[in-house]
Amino acid sequence: MANRTGSADLPLHSGFVPPWLVTRMASLGRVIVEAIVHHYGRDELLRRLAHPFWFQSFGAVMGMDWHSSGITTSVIGALKRGLSPIQSELGLYVCGGRGKHSRRTPDELIQVGELTGLDAVPLVHASRLVAKVDSAAVQDGFDLYLHSFIVTDDGKWCVVQQGMSDARREARRYHWLSEELQSFLDSPHAAIEGKNKGVIVNLADVRAARNRAAGLELLQDGPDLPIAILKRLRDSADDRKVDLTRRPSHHTPSHGNIRQNKLGQGNTALSLFPELDTPPLPVATKDVPPLPHLHMPAHHYVRASDVVLRRLHGVLAAAADRGPKDFTELLLTPGVGARTVASLALVAEVVHGTPSRFSDPARFSMAHGGKDGHPFPVPLRVYDETIRVLKSAVDRAKLGNADRLHAIQRLDNESRALERAASGPTFNEYVRTERERSPDYDGRTV
Repeated sequence: MANRTGSADLPLHSGFVPPWLVTRMASLGRVIVEAIVHHYGRDELLRRLAHPFWFQSFGAVMGMDWHSSGITTSVIGALKRGLSPIQSELGLYVCGGRGKHSRRTPDELIQVGELTGLDAVPLVHASRLVAKVDSAAVQDGFDLYLHSFIVTDDGKWCVVQQGMSDARREARRYHWLSEELQSFLDSPHAAIEGKNKGVIVNLADVRAARNRAAGLELLQDGPDLPIAILKRLRDSADDRKVDLTRRPSHHTPSHGNIRQNKLGQGNTALSLFPELDTPPLPVATKDVPPLPHLHMPAHHYVRASDVVLRRLHGVLAAAADRGPKDFTELLLTPGVGARTVASLALVAEVVHGTPSRFSDPARFSMAHGGKDGHPFPVPLRVYDETIRVLKSAVDRAKLGNADRLHAIQRLDNESRALERAASGPTFNEYVRTERERSPDYDGRTV
């Protein structure tokens, strides 16, 4: 079965992504995906999309609100738009989306089957079953409104879907990965993102096998047993009412199937399947380890505590060190070059970084800011230069010359090496400088 990779709290945000950011996110998302596929292959891209920490960092580096639920919708939309022209070339297809687009997923998968020769029937079955598991088998108070199915032309896939709770003002994102998936009903998620609200109904958990078996037995044996149990529940409730009129209020009935709770009140919990009654399993077992948890705070502005500062200092130091060596042509662009190299270093980490590098997704908003102005306005000139350089590198690599892609990879390597000893401005100083220079970079917000 698939491995779980973690969870995160996502504040629920409304609003829209402006056209000037939509087109840039599609372009940057496309070239980042192309770079990952070039270096590591499509299977690795699916693994990253199924990793909640990486997914959040991916959205942040593209200039979205660094912590919000909107990252899910915008990233999926950007990938669908950006990869559409080259989906056959990459052998990678993004289906579904938000609202009415999610309901089109089966039709889009059938179209993928017609284009590639894949048998679309099991893909459609997987899509529908995944949605049912997270909407019915996992009853956690979040209603699904987004479902995206990303599939390769050899039949491997991942699913990203999200639910919302208006009452809690929170969203929960669910990640699935077909790799090593053996069952849709035995802890199949690659990850679930969302604030822990205590015990939930999760029939998709491997520990709920007895419950699922009991439910099937109910269906197979017909209505007689459930009706008999309901009658006993009614009779027990009637008996309790009678007893309460005859006894002092501190006494409660203790007959038959009435169990006592901690408050001494009758709890009419009757067992439908006594032979299945066993002590409850612990929340975490040797086979089901606890998930790492990523907490995305509600505050809009980025705090110093949201960022691992030594990593940011490493990026800035690498940009200053490698930039003049590997990006001479870029640095001739007045007023933009050196700043763009710093953004490229963060993009390089999204392409090449290991899972442990994404524990602070807020740091990746330092590349291109955020549309809401946090940590600073989106610097459009820097953003466009980042896309231009990365696209040029990918295009040259397609022709057999990967020198510029390797230069970008060296930025990432240098960042890791320098962050052990690099120093630099405080976080607040860095953000203040970016805000002051925002007009020079054509900084923009919603």
